[in-house]
Amino acid sequence: MTYEKSFKIEAVKLSDEIGIKKAAEQLGIPYYTLADWRHRQNVMGEDRAYVGSGHKRAKADPKEQRIYELEKENAELRRTNEILQDALGFFAANRKK
Repeated sequence: MTYEKSFKIEAVKLSDEIGIKKAAEQLGIPYYTLADWRHRQNVMGEDRAYVGSGHKRAKADPKEQRIYELEKENAELRRTNEILQDALGFFAANRKK
């Protein structure tokens, strides 16, 4: 379901007053949807929080984007390394038997 930007802003204000759970129930929207709106608004501000409402997020700095990509690749390589180490230990244990 699609909600207007003004509805999201008012829903967040209501959640600030009576709590997320009560506001979500009262408005008939999922709890986690409202929690996400609230988080986005707190982090990005009311003007930039809602993509698709005529506002685009600022593009990341190319250096920051590259760092993000390298961190992601590094995490994937660490997971692969752990899997290979576990497999090596498994086969080494079977070989000793």
